[in-house]
Amino acid sequence: MRTPGRPDRSASLWVVAALASGPLVSLGLARFAYALLLPEMQDRFGWTYAQAGVLNTANAVGYLLGALAGAGAARRWGTRRVFLLGTVGTTLALALTALAPGYAALLATRALAGAAGALAFVLGGALVATATSGHPPAAAARLLGLYYGGSGLGMTIAGLLVPLVLERSGPLGWRWGWLSLAAVGSLACLAALLGLRQQADPPPRGVEHRSWRRGSIGWVTAGYVLFGLGYIAYLTFAVAYLAELGAGAAQVAVFWAVLGLAATVGGLAWAPLLGRLGGARGMAAVLAVLALGTLLPLWQPRPWAFLLSAVLVGGSFLSAVTGVTIAVRHVLPAPLWTAGLGFATVAFGVGQSLGPWLSGAVADRAGGIAAGLAASAALLLVGAVLALPQREARPVRNRPS
Repeated sequence: MRTPGRPDRSASLWVVAALASGPLVSLGLARFAYALLLPEMQDRFGWTYAQAGVLNTANAVGYLLGALAGAGAARRWGTRRVFLLGTVGTTLALALTALAPGYAALLATRALAGAAGALAFVLGGALVATATSGHPPAAAARLLGLYYGGSGLGMTIAGLLVPLVLERSGPLGWRWGWLSLAAVGSLACLAALLGLRQQADPPPRGVEHRSWRRGSIGWVTAGYVLFGLGYIAYLTFAVAYLAELGAGAAQVAVFWAVLGLAATVGGLAWAPLLGRLGGARGMAAVLAVLALGTLLPLWQPRPWAFLLSAVLVGGSFLSAVTGVTIAVRHVLPAPLWTAGLGFATVAFGVGQSLGPWLSGAVADRAGGIAAGLAASAALLLVGAVLALPQREARPVRNRPS
């Protein structure tokens, strides 16, 4: 029997697992799976790396707009309703991408996927923060890791599904690839709906919280901007780098599946450290590991190095988001969690919007994607340094009664 006044952790676990459908669709399918489809689309349309990067920049710009609108939409229509709208809208955008007739239409559908995905991802994070309220730091970090790990599950599914679809679908395989992702997204929407039935909206922002000091989370937000600039290059161009080195479909599928599996469980592995260090210092450690993982295949462009890189990057990048969420919870009162996460996500979205174009432009000018990946690793290291000065008021651990 559950002790009165204490959180029901088993209920929280199942709710968070269902809400993880939001990251699965918004990031795992809509954003990161683009890397699997990019080589075939690039060959078919003759894009430069910069043009290919701009499509993910369009997705990131849409994400930025969605993050800007998310808090206001949640206050007006309810966090749960807008979260579901974002999950369904992202799935619709995946289907529309398959039908796009050209580059301009692809830009529009990628932007739509980003905007809807931001609603799902950010507001889902606010719902999970509410569901884990009252949990000890380590337990809350594990549940947040489970939520953000939904992105990794989406990547794993895409890594196993998309190469098979491309291999069997002929010259229009990229279109069938997007449709297959939309089919997976439809199932995820049903799971999200089930989770929402058991979760309440976050508490409304009171009059005393209508204005708040953004600088209170300034350092961790600055690190988050650099994370946005740096991590997205790897997840946009790693498969293109493999193709540049002559990798076949089987090697790409294994690489992406390992990346996704590592992302699925990585949040749980990082949770104890994040619980001890706090959000900002934990995020700095995550960014340092990401930089190492990004540089590894540049130093040793061999299959074992790519697999180890996939473990390091896949197992770490979502924990940067967990770190920011923990920091916001430690610094701000509960009624400001949605606003704080929205503000940090908007800043992150600025970096993420520039990252794909920047790394693609560096790759075009330097003669290969390796240069763009090296630049992104440097940005990640700078982000780790920027996050360290952030102060957090650590919560008191609940004592057993």
